[in-house]
Formats: sequence, C-alpha cells, structure tokens
Amino acid sequence: MTSGYAVPAVLVEDVVLGESPRWYDGRLWFCDWGRREVVGVDLDGRRDVLAGTPEHPWTIVWLPDGRMLCTAAGTTELICRQPDGSCYALADLATVSSVGWNELVVDGRGNAYANSVGFDLMAGEAPRPGVVALITPDGDVRQVADDVQFPNGMAVTPDGSRLIVAESYGRRLTAFTIADDGGLSDRRVWADLGNGTPDGICLDAEGAVWYADVPNRRCVRVVEGGAVRQVVDVDRGCFACMLGGPDGTTLFIVAATWDGPEAMFQGTPTGRVLRVPAPAPHAGWP
Repeated sequence: MTSGYAVPAVLVEDVVLGESPRWYDGRLWFCDWGRREVVGVDLDGRRDVLAGTPEHPWTIVWLPDGRMLCTAAGTTELICRQPDGSCYALADLATVSSVGWNELVVDGRGNAYANSVGFDLMAGEAPRPGVVALITPDGDVRQVADDVQFPNGMAVTPDGSRLIVAESYGRRLTAFTIADDGGLSDRRVWADLGNGTPDGICLDAEGAVWYADVPNRRCVRVVEGGAVRQVVDVDRGCFACMLGGPDGTTLFIVAATWDGPEAMFQGTPTGRVLRVPAPAPHAGWP
C-alpha cells in the first residue's frame, strides 16, 4: 500500500456540498447540493452554472447521444436535459422505489442504472436496504438488484460487461454481470474494504477503482480483491471522485466538512474541488 500518495491541489473553493463529478466535453461538472446547481469548471478554476436543470439536482450523467440525465430532490422522475437546454421526464422511478434515489450511471448502449438507498436519510428514517433500477433508452424501468446496503457510486467497465456498486453501509464494492438486456446477475464482492466507507467511485484503465470516503477523509485506489494501491488523504470528507482532464489522468475530488445531514447546508461553505495526478487514465462509465 502507498499512503500519502500525493497532496491534492485546490481547483475550486466556495462550494457548499459537491457531488456527482463528471468529466464531459472538456470540463468537470458536478452538483452543488447547497446551491442547487449543476456547475462546470475548467482547468483554470473558472466556473459556469448549467442552465435548464432541476431545482435541486442530486446526480448527473450524460448519455452517448449528448443528453444529460438527472435525479433531483423532491421527485421520483428521471429528468432528461437535451443539448438545447429543454427538459422532460424520461421515466418515473416510483414504480421501483418512492424514496432515496441517489446515483446514476449509463453504459455504451444508452441504458441507465439508478440506485435508491431505500429510506429517507434527510428525514432521519431508519436504514433499510436499497435497490438498483435499469432504465432503458425508451424509458422502461425495472428493478435489477435488491438488498444493497446504502448503494452509492456506480461504474460500468469499459467492455460493458460489469456494473460495480459501492455499498457504503456494507463497506464493500459489489460487482454484477450485465446481461444483453441490461439485467444484472452473478452478484459477488469485488472488494472488501475493511473500514472503508465507499461513496462516489470511478474506474481506471488498469482495472482499479478509486473510491471516495467521507468518514475516513480520503480517496483510495483498490484493485479487485481489495488490495490498496494508492491513498489520497484529505483534510475533510471526500464525497466523490472522477478521473478526467485532457488525458484522463487527473483525479478530481469533491470534498467538504461533514457534520451530519442536519448541518449539511449550514454555516460557511467548506466544499472544495481538488485535483491530483493519477497513475492510470479514466476508463469505463461514468
């Protein structure tokens, strides 16, 4: 294991709570939950707010044809934003779960996977197992996995054959085989993370997964089986990470101080977007 792999640099400050970083069209995009915005940042730290998005976006991802999908607070609809900025509801996820829709990922065929944690964390509900749903390009929705312990970040391998899901409460990364119809099977533990609490994740070209960890205030690079290859220590909770940049070898981290859901939007903003060189470039989706 290599600890203290590199010291991250600050790209952007004055973020309330950043989530769902995505590298798309030459920029890093992320949701600032506190400001209820989708924000784009270039490598000089200049930022713009993306127009035509839901009032409180949770997570974003782009389809191969350039449309953006978004989940948002207060709705079970999966919102599709077209390149011209207009939006419509692609699907209603309430047929699978009415609460807790969290992360999104798409594959090369245009299928989307969304997960629900299964309970209302913000309202203080007791934890329940979550689910994963498949949304086809024409808007059909069906459940494809259950009994997931607080599903968080997800990634699809470059060949489109596997979905990897971060189970925050399970302290593991779980893999599924993706069938031709988008269904999931052959569930197995991809990596047992010990005391790690995985949140957002991304894949690299060497087959490793980077995962962000809020309580341990770090991002960790692991290979299948759980061996740790790199650790990036941060002075606040790491909510998600994404590989990007011109050659895909910059790890972007959205981080903030975490004092629980009741305080997440209070006080002076502590959120930052950080960047650090990575040993292997981005691969797969998102």
